[in-house]
Amino acid sequence: MHVLDLVARINNCVEELDFAAARMYMEENIEVLNEHRSRLKSNARELLEFLTKRMEAGQQPLTRKEMAVINAVNSYASKFDLRGLKVIIRDHSLLFLRNDIEAYLNTDAKIILEGMGAIPKAAS
Repeated sequence: MHVLDLVARINNCVEELDFAAARMYMEENIEVLNEHRSRLKSNARELLEFLTKRMEAGQQPLTRKEMAVINAVNSYASKFDLRGLKVIIRDHSLLFLRNDIEAYLNTDAKIILEGMGAIPKAAS
C-alpha cells in the first residue's frame, strides 16, 4: 500500500471514529507513519504518538480477542453478573496480570475486580 493511501485511510478512519481500524493500520506501519507524521490529521497524530510511546515502553498492544474479553468483563460488571465475571477471569487470568489492564476497565469492573482480588487495589 502506498504511503498516501495509508495516510488517507487512517485519516478517514479517525474522522469516522473507527479507532480500532486506525490503530490496526498504525501498528502495522508505525515506522513509515513516524516518517510521514506531518501528513496525518491532528487526531491521527495524537493516536500515533500514543501508540509509539506504548511500544517504546515495551507494552504489547491488546489483540482483538483480548479486547473482546475486556468488553465482556465490562458488560458483566455493569449487569453485576458475578458468575460470568468469575468464569472469564478464570479462563483469561493472564490478561488480568497486565499492568495496563485498568485503563480498559469501566468503573464497575474496577471496583468488583479489586474486591475479588483479580486486580490490585488502586492506591488512594
